[in-house]
Amino acid sequence: MTTHTTPQALHARAGRREWTGLGVLMLPLLLVSMDVSVLYFAVPFISRDLQPSSTQQLWIFDIYGFVLAGLLITMGSLGDRIGRRLLLLMGAAAFSLASLGAAYSRDAGQLIAARAVMGIAGATLMPSTLALIRNMFHDEKQRRTAITIWTSAMMSGVALGPVLSGFLLNHFWWGSVFLINIPFMVLLLALAPVLVPEFRAPQAGRFDLIGSVLSLGTVLPAIYGITEIAANGLDFTRAASIVAGVAVGVAFIVRQARGAAPMIDLKLFRSRGFTGSVAMNLVAMFAIVGFAIFTTQYLQSVLGMKPFTAALWSLVPMTGTMVAAPVTRVLVQHVDRAYIAAGGFLIAAAGFAGLTQLHAHSPIWFILIGATIYAGGIVGVISVGNELIMGAVPPESAGAAAAIVETASEFGGALGMAVLGSIGIASYRSGLAAAAPASTPPAALGAARDTLGGAVTVADRLPGRVGTDLLEAARTAFTHGLDHAALGAAIATAVAAVLCAVFFRGVRVESPVTVAENRQTHSEMAEATIPYRTSQVHHARR
Repeated sequence: MTTHTTPQALHARAGRREWTGLGVLMLPLLLVSMDVSVLYFAVPFISRDLQPSSTQQLWIFDIYGFVLAGLLITMGSLGDRIGRRLLLLMGAAAFSLASLGAAYSRDAGQLIAARAVMGIAGATLMPSTLALIRNMFHDEKQRRTAITIWTSAMMSGVALGPVLSGFLLNHFWWGSVFLINIPFMVLLLALAPVLVPEFRAPQAGRFDLIGSVLSLGTVLPAIYGITEIAANGLDFTRAASIVAGVAVGVAFIVRQARGAAPMIDLKLFRSRGFTGSVAMNLVAMFAIVGFAIFTTQYLQSVLGMKPFTAALWSLVPMTGTMVAAPVTRVLVQHVDRAYIAAGGFLIAAAGFAGLTQLHAHSPIWFILIGATIYAGGIVGVISVGNELIMGAVPPESAGAAAAIVETASEFGGALGMAVLGSIGIASYRSGLAAAAPASTPPAALGAARDTLGGAVTVADRLPGRVGTDLLEAARTAFTHGLDHAALGAAIATAVAAVLCAVFFRGVRVESPVTVAENRQTHSEMAEATIPYRTSQVHHARR
């Protein structure tokens, strides 16, 4: 049954059913976020069995994230119209079937297609879970706790993906990293109809198919261009892809401004809380996603850890998130949210600043402590941002708002990889060119300058001290690149801290009861002045 929020309902506090329903909603969130990173260790096994080309291997990795990012706004708007729980269940069913297809793919083309369908399904799941929290938890304190749990689950999923992947690959074949999704999605399909209420916006209007195509045409080329620049450098085609995305984005915004039933209500951006929180999430993901590749490579290629061992060590920074999330939830009851977000960014900046002093022979605890500090600060920021966003929008707009948040996060992550990655790569190549042994063959030096992984492979093939010295030079150069990327992240988060403290002071989560009562007053005035039209609306709703 579809529910609509009433002023009386807004006074009610969530009970055992809602909290159990929240646990159910965490299942798809964990799996979708894990699937971003679950293939890290599976690639050698997939390459052996399916023998993809280098281009196909890239698409196996990237197609999931590209499609997911491109369809978030579309799916958020669709959920507002057909029902968020219904869309969640449809997405869960599609995700399960696509996971089954991915696990038993017989060639690279089938796996790419299955990953694309998983991306489509994933785009239905992430905004639906956050939007449903807005409908299930009307009490501000309870909603704050629920959103904190949601944020922690999302961040945990990305960290747990490589660990789960490594464990499964130690015992089963590569398809098991996809099959693990199915029992959890089946559990969601069984429990969500009982524990999660349905909600659809009562006056959302028709679904805007043209707007959906324009949103896809905005996000996909822009994300693709940014990601390709991060991986392979700037060229005309990649820059043109970003320009094309921006041009389509302008057309999308014009359509949203003029449309009778827009996918995104542009009036939301008049709220400092909403606009500021979207910006905070973007910067937070810029820093943490953009820097993640450096910590992973440092553990594996500089410290020489095996992938599964490195994945286990990478769980240590989660302690920072486990502390930051509940502390943030308590602080927002007593301190201006602008200062809490600013403090989170400053903590993250301190963690990144500490990592600018890392060197190739630093003990492992040095990087783990720095990562724990910046992860805790970032999670504090994201928790405040998500709470402000969900509190600033009415329940009927929660789906579109959640989609905007997730899309901004995807853009932030892609920008982080492009900007911080470019900084690190430029420093690495410059440092290696200056420090490599003079006797290194030109072909070997060229391969080593591409990536640190390439340097490790080449060094193993070179004789005597040439290989040893090249490897040492590459590890030192990479660590210098990491230092410079950490400096970039520290500057970005420090600037964000200042902006939060200056521009977002006094922003509050508006009381849902006040919102509802204001709407009720407007409704009563409308019924008094336009009785015939109002009666038609009530008849249509029945």
